[in-house]
Amino acid sequence: MPVQPLAELIRFARLNSPFYQELYSHLPDQVTQLTDLPVVPQAEFWRANSPRGNRLLTAPLREAVVFRSGGTTGSPKFSFYTRTEWREFTSAFGAGLVNAGLRPGHRVADLFYAGDLYASFSFILDSLHRSPVANVRLPLGGATPWESTAATLEEFQVEVVAGTPTTLCALAERLTAAGRTLPDVELLFFGGECLFGDQLPLLGRAFPNAEARSLGYASVDAGLLGEAVPGGDPRVHRAFAPHTAVEILDDEADVPVAGIGVPGRLVVTDLRRRLMPVLRYPAGDRAEWVDRDAGVFRILGRAEEGVRVGPVSLYTEDVHDIVRGADTAGEITGLQLVVRRRDGRDGLVLRLATGEPGSRHDALGAAVAAAVLAQRPAYVGAADAGHVNPLTVEWARHQDLAVNSRSGKLVRVVDERPHS
Repeated sequence: MPVQPLAELIRFARLNSPFYQELYSHLPDQVTQLTDLPVVPQAEFWRANSPRGNRLLTAPLREAVVFRSGGTTGSPKFSFYTRTEWREFTSAFGAGLVNAGLRPGHRVADLFYAGDLYASFSFILDSLHRSPVANVRLPLGGATPWESTAATLEEFQVEVVAGTPTTLCALAERLTAAGRTLPDVELLFFGGECLFGDQLPLLGRAFPNAEARSLGYASVDAGLLGEAVPGGDPRVHRAFAPHTAVEILDDEADVPVAGIGVPGRLVVTDLRRRLMPVLRYPAGDRAEWVDRDAGVFRILGRAEEGVRVGPVSLYTEDVHDIVRGADTAGEITGLQLVVRRRDGRDGLVLRLATGEPGSRHDALGAAVAAAVLAQRPAYVGAADAGHVNPLTVEWARHQDLAVNSRSGKLVRVVDERPHS
């Protein structure tokens, strides 16, 4: 299906989707600019997109593939693609894998998760299948025992391993604990979540000849978002023009940011999907332009990925940067922000992962906590005033960090406060 003119796509959505008909009821008959449209209100969007009594889709559900997103909290969210839309989605992403580093003949292990309507395993496998370069695909999945995965990677001399950073780090930790490495691996293709610098030393020990690269940026609900851009920063991507239009909007208003390097909310419009139209849909991430004319942007992390402890707000990306600066020897392989409630007050726990936790890490833990508090003096003030409990540190192995039970992705913020 060719890319549709924006005005035609808007007209089609208004005529055939009750949700968009209502959302655009205040607009003139002819709309030709994205900025003339309201940003999709996500809560209303997903309420309209229910399996029964659907008010978002533009046609009865008679031919489609269905996927689920939404994680472990909130209501599940279902996404629908016709076979043509799915083929074009995976073909475009497969072409982008070449920019990520895929080469003819590469043997690629797909370690993403499958089942329970989860998309990533099928998506990566189909994208590899439709990539313009020949490759050998090994559909292992993310739930296979690590010994079996490692044996297959060795037997086939796999050169590319694709998975979430959490899956790749968990495998790396198992390998290093067993005194094994996989020197044949050249590329670690990660996706689905951010890869932080504190994870690179662990990956380097298990895969000594591998480079970690983003395989691209997409989501099952928003669709194509960005293809990998070769270079040193894996957060940088290029919009999938002409398939989609990407905007970065001001955090406080639904207007495009002005200039390069100005953070904002990433919003996407898919110019090919018609069964489930995606028009100015918030992707859930913050980003900034690197080259606006070329459609190149840098992902800055999840828009909502932070935590509020009493009166103090902290964002995972900021805390990661502080921890990485304090961990000069590169011993920390993972981090979670854990919120607990004790004695009527909230408190923040830094859960730090390392190979073999022990008392020798006490000094490092104290240095990390001091660095965080030095950069976030508001937390010190809140603790001194009795509004929150003091910041504490606990150590764990990477494999013991909390993960999403369906996707295997690391849960960056763990809220252990009672909510009943």
